[in-house]
Amino acid sequence: MKLPFPDWLLVTPIKVVAELPGEDGVIEDLIFDGKCNFNEKSKTVMNAERQLVTLSGSCIFKGDIYPNKPIKGYITLVDSEGKKIESKQIYNYRKIRNPDGSIYSTELDLV
Repeated sequence: MKLPFPDWLLVTPIKVVAELPGEDGVIEDLIFDGKCNFNEKSKTVMNAERQLVTLSGSCIFKGDIYPNKPIKGYITLVDSEGKKIESKQIYNYRKIRNPDGSIYSTELDLV
Protein backbone atom coordinates (compact mmCIF):
# COMPACT_ATOMS: atom_id res chain seq x y z
CA MET A 1 0.00 0.00 0.00
CA LYS A 2 1.38 3.40 -0.99
CA LEU A 3 0.40 6.54 0.86
CA PRO A 4 -0.51 9.64 -1.21
CA PHE A 5 2.15 12.37 -1.20
CA PRO A 6 0.95 16.00 -0.87
CA ASP A 7 2.41 17.36 -4.14
CA TRP A 8 0.99 20.84 -3.44
CA LEU A 9 3.69 21.28 -0.73
CA LEU A 10 6.52 21.08 -3.30
CA VAL A 11 7.00 24.78 -4.11
CA THR A 12 10.71 25.63 -3.61
CA PRO A 13 13.00 25.25 -6.67
CA ILE A 14 16.20 23.47 -5.65
CA LYS A 15 19.23 21.61 -6.99
CA VAL A 16 20.89 18.79 -5.05
CA VAL A 17 24.53 18.02 -5.82
CA ALA A 18 26.21 14.83 -4.58
CA GLU A 19 29.94 14.91 -3.86
CA LEU A 20 31.58 11.62 -4.85
CA PRO A 21 35.22 10.64 -4.31
CA GLY A 22 37.21 10.36 -7.53
CA GLU A 23 40.79 9.84 -8.67
CA ASP A 24 41.45 13.58 -9.01
CA GLY A 25 39.50 14.70 -5.93
CA VAL A 26 35.81 15.26 -5.42
CA ILE A 27 33.40 14.80 -8.33
CA GLU A 28 30.15 16.77 -8.22
CA ASP A 29 27.06 15.06 -9.63
CA LEU A 30 23.68 16.83 -10.00
CA ILE A 31 21.18 14.30 -8.65
CA PHE A 32 18.01 16.42 -8.41
CA ASP A 33 16.74 19.56 -10.14
CA GLY A 34 13.14 20.32 -9.28
CA LYS A 35 10.89 21.40 -6.44
CA CYS A 36 10.82 20.39 -2.78
CA ASN A 37 9.27 21.36 0.54
CA PHE A 38 11.94 23.59 2.14
CA ASN A 39 11.76 24.54 5.82
CA GLU A 40 14.16 27.06 7.40
CA LYS A 41 13.37 26.13 11.00
CA SER A 42 16.67 25.66 12.82
CA LYS A 43 17.36 23.16 15.58
CA THR A 44 20.34 21.87 17.53
CA VAL A 45 21.35 18.20 17.58
CA MET A 46 24.24 16.24 19.09
CA ASN A 47 26.57 14.40 16.71
CA ALA A 48 28.53 11.15 17.30
CA GLU A 49 31.40 13.03 18.99
CA ARG A 50 28.88 14.55 21.44
CA GLN A 51 29.24 18.04 19.96
CA LEU A 52 26.29 20.33 19.38
CA VAL A 53 25.50 21.01 15.73
CA THR A 54 23.01 23.68 14.65
CA LEU A 55 20.91 22.64 11.65
CA SER A 56 19.68 25.52 9.51
CA GLY A 57 16.77 23.80 7.80
CA SER A 58 15.45 20.75 6.02
CA CYS A 59 14.16 19.66 2.60
CA ILE A 60 11.54 17.04 1.81
CA PHE A 61 11.36 15.42 -1.64
CA LYS A 62 8.80 13.06 -3.12
CA GLY A 63 10.18 9.53 -3.50
CA ASP A 64 13.82 8.46 -3.61
CA ILE A 65 16.02 11.12 -5.26
CA TYR A 66 19.21 9.01 -5.16
CA PRO A 67 18.29 5.30 -5.21
CA ASN A 68 20.44 2.85 -3.21
CA LYS A 69 23.19 5.40 -2.51
CA PRO A 70 24.08 7.60 0.47
CA ILE A 71 23.60 11.34 -0.06
CA LYS A 72 26.57 13.56 0.77
CA GLY A 73 27.00 17.01 -0.77
CA TYR A 74 25.11 20.28 -0.84
CA ILE A 75 21.90 21.91 -2.04
CA THR A 76 21.45 25.14 -3.97
CA LEU A 77 18.27 27.15 -3.66
CA VAL A 78 17.37 28.83 -6.95
CA ASP A 79 14.80 31.43 -7.95
CA SER A 80 12.19 31.03 -10.69
CA GLU A 81 14.72 32.05 -13.40
CA GLY A 82 17.28 29.49 -12.20
CA LYS A 83 19.65 31.96 -10.51
CA LYS A 84 21.45 30.78 -7.37
CA ILE A 85 20.11 32.25 -4.12
CA GLU A 86 21.89 30.24 -1.43
CA SER A 87 23.88 27.01 -0.91
CA LYS A 88 23.80 24.79 2.17
CA GLN A 89 25.73 21.66 3.13
CA ILE A 90 23.85 18.39 3.69
CA TYR A 91 24.34 17.10 7.24
CA ASN A 92 22.11 14.02 7.25
CA TYR A 93 19.50 12.25 5.11
CA ARG A 94 16.55 9.95 5.76
CA LYS A 95 14.46 7.86 3.40
CA ILE A 96 10.95 7.37 4.76
CA ARG A 97 9.18 4.18 3.65
CA ASN A 98 5.59 3.31 2.78
CA PRO A 99 3.94 0.32 4.52
CA ASP A 100 4.75 -1.79 1.42
CA GLY A 101 8.49 -1.01 1.70
CA SER A 102 8.80 1.49 -1.16
CA ILE A 103 10.37 4.92 -0.54
CA TYR A 104 7.73 7.55 0.34
CA SER A 105 10.03 10.58 0.66
CA THR A 106 13.65 11.68 1.07
CA GLU A 107 14.47 14.19 3.83
CA LEU A 108 17.71 16.18 4.01
CA ASP A 109 18.95 18.03 7.12
CA LEU A 110 21.07 21.09 6.28
CA VAL A 111 23.90 22.87 8.07
